[in-house]
Amino acid sequence: MNQAEKKSWLEEAVMGVLLALTLFLSYKLMSPLPLILAGISAMIYMIWQQKQNATQGIGDYKAESSFSFEEIGGQKVAKKELSEALDFMVQSQAADELGIRPLKGILLCGPPGTGKTLLAKAAATYTNSVFLSCSGSDFIEVYAGVGASRIRNLFNKARDKAKKSNKKGAVIFIDEIDVLGAKRGANRGHMEYEQTLNALLVEMDGLKTHESIQILIIGATNRPDLLDPALLRPGRFDRQIQVDLPDKEGREHILNIHLRNKPVSDDVNLAMLAKETVGFSGAQLESVCNEAAILSLRQGKKTINFEQLKESIEKVLLGAAGDRKAIEEELWRVAVHETAHALVSEWERPGSVARLTISPRGRALGYLRQVPPEEKVLETKSDMISAIRVALAGLVAEEEILNQGSNGARQDLTMASQMAQQIVLSGLSDIGPSGAAELPEQVRFQELQKILDREKKNLQQALKSQRDTVEKMARLLRERESLSGDEFRQEMEQQMTA
Repeated sequence: MNQAEKKSWLEEAVMGVLLALTLFLSYKLMSPLPLILAGISAMIYMIWQQKQNATQGIGDYKAESSFSFEEIGGQKVAKKELSEALDFMVQSQAADELGIRPLKGILLCGPPGTGKTLLAKAAATYTNSVFLSCSGSDFIEVYAGVGASRIRNLFNKARDKAKKSNKKGAVIFIDEIDVLGAKRGANRGHMEYEQTLNALLVEMDGLKTHESIQILIIGATNRPDLLDPALLRPGRFDRQIQVDLPDKEGREHILNIHLRNKPVSDDVNLAMLAKETVGFSGAQLESVCNEAAILSLRQGKKTINFEQLKESIEKVLLGAAGDRKAIEEELWRVAVHETAHALVSEWERPGSVARLTISPRGRALGYLRQVPPEEKVLETKSDMISAIRVALAGLVAEEEILNQGSNGARQDLTMASQMAQQIVLSGLSDIGPSGAAELPEQVRFQELQKILDREKKNLQQALKSQRDTVEKMARLLRERESLSGDEFRQEMEQQMTA
């Protein structure tokens, strides 16, 4: 019998004796008073026990094998910044001689799935520290003072684990730290949030340079704008490191890591696959590789081929292929709609179409997957106008060829409106430079409508002059149901030169 079982058995025995004694006293005194007092005592004990249990299990200790920065795909800049910040902890003696104050906290900011947790694990390995992880939501409880108690227990547990492991450092990783460290003063129901945040601030202030156990806090969030300024000031979270979506080189590195333990056929081109996964996070790329392996298993294949990986891209983006049988009229409408998207995309940005299909997948009856010829950080006005034209092309083609549009263009209109709003707020419209706060809502709406109406008229003229091409390409798509980007461009050139 272990310690926990002994404690549970002892508690049950004591409760049984107390219950028997209470019943005996009630019988002898002929009064319900002992029962009432026993009930009140039991309620107080249960509340106390729940509060005690609530403080347990925070900051799970991860006694894992070493996890290095080399095992993290992409994120060259983030890894370099983080390792440079950790050097103050690794070279503590040299830093102390130069009067350098070691960092107490590092904040990792970026979209979900970009590798923030992996970076924190690698930081623990890099500094030869124990690694404890938790989430910001773990500290929020209905009982007053529990969150603050959990914070104190977390720091104490970090020191204890480091001593038991004979290590001089501990890395505490707090995911979703915006839940715990949101700006104070907001009306969030009760003061427990602010008490918990205050406890974290006090503990971070109490971290001393010359302690036997050096503790480093690593927080992760995709909403740094929600954090309290006191948490971000120097001396607490001293560094903020941006963990962005990987670029083409980073995506290729990530794919290589996730495919190295899988049998891959010779036709797999990771450079091409990285080009077709623009905007994918590391987690999504891992899912692509895993889905491709699942697809290979279902097909009875022993290796993963390139076509299975491309199929997995679409599954991760849109979900599994649907079994809904559309009527012929709908299929023809979807073919016209998606063909117009693809044609305008090629006119605006040659080589941008990656795949075109009218096979239902997820909630989409059909879709166009685009790959930009080059990855840009900034978009010019012409880039945004091109995106508006591609988004509106499906609706305009339906109205031109089928005489009326459909509700299948709702998402396209939302995207076109967002692009038009970016043009206005960037000072690139006819209004000129103007702050969003100073711009009246009516003026902004009128300018958005003017931009969309102008581009719709331009599209109507362009698609009207190329109506035969649109209809022929739509018939081809309806017949084959799916076209790759190369197949679409080849057929388009033949139609345009015919």
